Amino acid sequence: MATQTVRDNSQENRKAVIRQRLAHGGMITALSLLLLAFIWPFFLVLTNAFKSMSDITGEPLSIIGSHGFSLKNFTSAMKKMHFWRVFGNSAVITVSATVLTILVSAMAAYVIVRNPKWTASKLAFSAMVASMVIPFQVLMVPLVSVYGGYLGVLNSRITLILMHVGFSVSLAVFMFHGAIKTNVPVELEEAAEIDGAGKWRTFWTVVFPLLKPTAATVAIIDAMAFWNDYLLPSLVLTNKKLYTIPIATQVFYGTYSTDIGLVMAALLLAMLPILILYLALQRFIVAGVTAGAVKG
Repeated sequence: MATQTVRDNSQENRKAVIRQRLAHGGMITALSLLLLAFIWPFFLVLTNAFKSMSDITGEPLSIIGSHGFSLKNFTSAMKKMHFWRVFGNSAVITVSATVLTILVSAMAAYVIVRNPKWTASKLAFSAMVASMVIPFQVLMVPLVSVYGGYLGVLNSRITLILMHVGFSVSLAVFMFHGAIKTNVPVELEEAAEIDGAGKWRTFWTVVFPLLKPTAATVAIIDAMAFWNDYLLPSLVLTNKKLYTIPIATQVFYGTYSTDIGLVMAALLLAMLPILILYLALQRFIVAGVTAGAVKG
């Protein structure tokens, strides 16, 4: 009887191991297919950017076309879209808006967390959380009407930068709020105060350095959004000298024909800077996202 029981338990264990391995194999397969679905468009852009127009239309899936490897698309695309000018515009707008968002959001979140009984803190944080559910398309027409028709401040880099900050600060404050509340002990600030540091110095020398993972996460999220944004810059900027990269790529789309090779090259040039930034900051992303998720 005991031997039969041992055999039954052994069979159940084998079945459990088989089920676990099948589930693991199914998960790996599903994730591999999902990865392929995400990578495939990037692969097409990467390979076709170095082909001639005839190779793109005739052999879109080949790694190297019949006419070989060519950099002509890149030189033509850079010249036609005035790449260095639009790259500079995108860089100035993205860096400025990202830095301002991080600084303003971190300071606002610090004040809200350390003064929870203030009515202003409660109202400000509630308003920011509530504003995150409002889509930009709802504000698009009033935004252009007020800032363009009444104030006349459109077609300016500064206006676009401030708009980017205004639309992104709510999420950033929410993330910094959780990080400060759970990961920055009040005792550290009290020790700094005993040593003679004021609130301003305490924030920059004690609190802000502990927010590096969250700041990196906010930086990559907002930088990607600002760099790739097309809708808001297209509404604000009408002067071609102020165009950002996403708007400048529209020069390759004609009414009756489109040079796919130039489009692919321009897209690759546009994504490279933000891809490098992501690779540089990716190790901070998980730590930053989970910083305020679990109370320690």
